[in-house]
Amino acid sequence: MTLLVDYIINNFDSVVSALRSRNILNIERLVEEVIEINNLRIKYKQEFDAISQKIKIKTSTIGKMLTESKNVDVLKEEVKKLKCNLKEVKGKLDNIQSKYLEALYNIPNIPSIKCPIGKSAKDNVVVFSTDISHFTSDNSFLPHYDICKRLDIIDFDLGNKLTCSGFPVYKGFGIKLQRALINFFLFEAEKNGFTEYGLPLVCNDDSFYGTGQMPDKEEQMYKVPAEGFHLIPTAEVPLTNLYRNVVVNESSLPIKITAYTPCFRREAGSWGKNVRGLNRLHQFDKVEIVEIVKPEDSYHVLEKMRSYVEGLVKKLGLPYRVLALCTGDLGFNAAFTYDIEVYSVGQRMWLEASSISNFETYQANRLNLKYKDKASGRNILLHTLNGSALALPRIMAAILELYFDGRKVVVPDVLKNFL
Repeated sequence: MTLLVDYIINNFDSVVSALRSRNILNIERLVEEVIEINNLRIKYKQEFDAISQKIKIKTSTIGKMLTESKNVDVLKEEVKKLKCNLKEVKGKLDNIQSKYLEALYNIPNIPSIKCPIGKSAKDNVVVFSTDISHFTSDNSFLPHYDICKRLDIIDFDLGNKLTCSGFPVYKGFGIKLQRALINFFLFEAEKNGFTEYGLPLVCNDDSFYGTGQMPDKEEQMYKVPAEGFHLIPTAEVPLTNLYRNVVVNESSLPIKITAYTPCFRREAGSWGKNVRGLNRLHQFDKVEIVEIVKPEDSYHVLEKMRSYVEGLVKKLGLPYRVLALCTGDLGFNAAFTYDIEVYSVGQRMWLEASSISNFETYQANRLNLKYKDKASGRNILLHTLNGSALALPRIMAAILELYFDGRKVVVPDVLKNFL
């Protein structure tokens, strides 16, 4: 994390100015606190090193004096006192190191200069949109939750009985369509050079801190108390952490990896309107893609990832739009994010189906993820990116609503081979 605090110190005004655009209260004080704690950390580290050096010198002197049969009682007493002082300083250093990391972890990523400035989702910029005028004037489309009930393919009441709301039960054609979508997304990912992984659905705290879900999103996650683990809210966490504390060979870049996992989110405090059916779930399926690239390549790769995810939506024949998130709506760990939303023709609303983000060096700094540059011989922080490709619930909702003909769901052509 040293690189980050060095950057903050050397660019204090620009860092604070950029972070203010995120509308975080007292951000200047949070940044100042990091610098103050870092100064104390450096002070205690210098004290620790100085005492350690004195002990080393005096211990060496004792060894020499013993070979000369000289009395070393005074020196031994001095070493004993120094070791007591060292223990005391070590305690202070450990304590301040903990506070230092805690303070750093509360600083969000610095928004990219490419990010639109804004206070909330209302200020997000639509960079592309399908023409939906012919859908908004048509009242024949049903909402997916009515279709699910009519066809008996997803049962929301049964899920409520087994767990609580937000845990639907898929059955018959419903689960087959879900599985077809997953396999279609994985097939497309592999075709586009992504290597698939099978991953744990629970991770330790180091993993969540590494990708920036903790401490920011801890309250939104399900905890496994006995082990101190959490259920993953996205495959981004285990996928990216595969490379924690790794120095990557330059020749292996870019790294392109993918995984299908169930995802678990408590969504605490987010309930309200527009939560019926598949609109907002506590458990849902998602295929995630992650790329790890050189810094100079990351925004080109971001555009390629956006194009790839758009391609999936187009192949499914769904109306969609792309948003560039403003600074006030940007995720805690992201430097820049595109949201891709599909249009729900039955509910007449846009539904987020994917977020594609560039984290620049933010995650890599936490993860200690670097590559060895051949030209300079130095280890350089990499850039990490990820995207939903795709999240299933709202894609499923959009498909059911668009392709229901009054009796059955007409399956999109690209899915037929996967059913």
